[in-house]
Amino acid sequence: MPKIAVLQMTSGIDAAENLAVITAAARDAKAGGAAMLFTPEMALLLDRNRKRAGPWINSEAPKDCARAIAQVARDEQIDIVIGSMPVAAQSGKFANRSFVFGAHGAAPVTYDKIHMFDVELSTGETWRESSAYEAGGEIVTIDDTPVGRLGLAICYDMRFPALFEGLGRRRCDAIAVPAAFTVPTGAAHWHVLLRARAIEASAFVIAAAQVGTHEDGRETYGHSLVVDPWGEVLLDMGGDAPGLAFCDIDLGRIADVRAQVPSLANAREIPK
Repeated sequence: MPKIAVLQMTSGIDAAENLAVITAAARDAKAGGAAMLFTPEMALLLDRNRKRAGPWINSEAPKDCARAIAQVARDEQIDIVIGSMPVAAQSGKFANRSFVFGAHGAAPVTYDKIHMFDVELSTGETWRESSAYEAGGEIVTIDDTPVGRLGLAICYDMRFPALFEGLGRRRCDAIAVPAAFTVPTGAAHWHVLLRARAIEASAFVIAAAQVGTHEDGRETYGHSLVVDPWGEVLLDMGGDAPGLAFCDIDLGRIADVRAQVPSLANAREIPK
C-alpha cells in the first residue's frame, strides 16, 4: 500500500523561496515514508501580475527549477508531481504546465492545462487566463507510478466531465488535480466536484492546493484533498495554513469499487 505526501502551499512571487519549500517537503516526505509528493498548481511561481512574472517565465529560470527538482527526486528517491508552473509556449503565450519527475531520473512527463479560467465573479474578481495562457490539447497519463496509472489535470479542468471520462476510459488508478481555487468557488464546489470526479473515474483523486493570502493579493481556498474511488474523503488539509500531510493509497480499493459499480465497463457512446 503506497504512501503519498501532499504539500499545501502559499506560493509567492519569489520562485527561489517556493523551490526551497518544495525541496524541504520532498525530504520530509521521504523521511515520512512517502513514495510520491504532490504539489499545487503554480507551485513554483504564483503571480497574477503578468508584467512582473513575464521576465521570469521567459527566462531560463523555469528550466533551472525543473532541473533542480529532478535532482531532488533522484537524491531523495521520491517521485515528485509539480502541480504546475508557468512556462513559455511556442505561440508566444505562456503554458500552465504540470511536471512529473520520477525517482530514477527519466525526463519528466508534462501536461498543459486544457481549460482556461475566464470568468467574472460576483465578488468583483475577474480572470482572463486565455489572454496570456495557451490551452493544452492532449490528455496525459503515466503508467507505473507508485500510485499506478496516473492521470493529469489542473484546477479548472475539474469542471469538465469529458476530460475525466477520457481519463476513466484509460483506466487511471489515480488522477492529480492540483489547484489554486478561489475562496467563493471553493466553498461552493471544491469538495463536491472532486468527489464526483473520483466516483466517475472509479479512481483516487489527489488534489494538492494553494491556501491563504498570497503576495500577489489573491486568496485561495486550500482544503487539499485525497478522495478514494467510492467518493470517500481520506484527507482534507483544511483552509487555514500550508503544510505537509500523508495518506495511504489502497490500490486494491479500485478493483473493489469497479466490481460494485461497473460504470466504466457499462459506458455507452451517447448519440449526438
